[in-house]
Amino acid sequence: MDFHVMTLFPEMILSGLKESITGRAEEKGYISFDVVNIRDYSADNKHHKVDDYTYGGGAGMLMQAQPIYDCYKSIEERILEKGNKKPRVIYVTPQGSVFNQGIAADLAKEDDLVFLCGHYEGVDERVLETIVTDYISIGDYVLTGGELPAMVMIDAISRLVKGVLNNEESAMTESFANNLLEYPQYSRPEEWMGMKVPPILLSGDHKKVDEWRLEQSILRTKERRPDLYEKYILENPPKPEKKKRRRKA
Repeated sequence: MDFHVMTLFPEMILSGLKESITGRAEEKGYISFDVVNIRDYSADNKHHKVDDYTYGGGAGMLMQAQPIYDCYKSIEERILEKGNKKPRVIYVTPQGSVFNQGIAADLAKEDDLVFLCGHYEGVDERVLETIVTDYISIGDYVLTGGELPAMVMIDAISRLVKGVLNNEESAMTESFANNLLEYPQYSRPEEWMGMKVPPILLSGDHKKVDEWRLEQSILRTKERRPDLYEKYILENPPKPEKKKRRRKA
């Protein structure tokens, strides 16, 4: 998968994504990062200015339409030259749908994703209407720009791209799979500060371990995320207990 990011701060994006799992995945060719500076498309002024005052007044400056549009068209042209389809374009905004694991899984099916990182008071509405396909937020709060949310989403999406994780099972057992939080996990030593690893995990009985982990996931979700627990119960209603037959005397 190829991630394309339109930003005013390319080094911020690259410094975050070139490390850890995403960095190794890029080196191996499972994903790639095409980070483009929007200022490179502000050729009409020598200061590479990309913002201006808003019509109607108000505080702050607004990112202009033309540099963003030209930046996007250069990305789109490269994508189409590869024979790929026109990409989905994500505008990172608190006005969008709240990002979750389901959205990450949907976006992970794409060959190319384009992220537009806004700044200042936002972006001229006309260019958003022209190029954006998805409006996505990472939560109900305001940040100084779209770079951090874009990196959060790219990280989450990358984990679902085949080959990125060494253990493919990891993505299936992590939190939010089947609307459940992940079960508690333990490593060596067997006892630490008086706290012992649950005996079931040392039993070698994989079936019982799986049953224990599912039980713990359900209990943890019920306690910490009752909203997810309700979804899980709706999709996995408890099986009715079988009535025991009474023996005739």
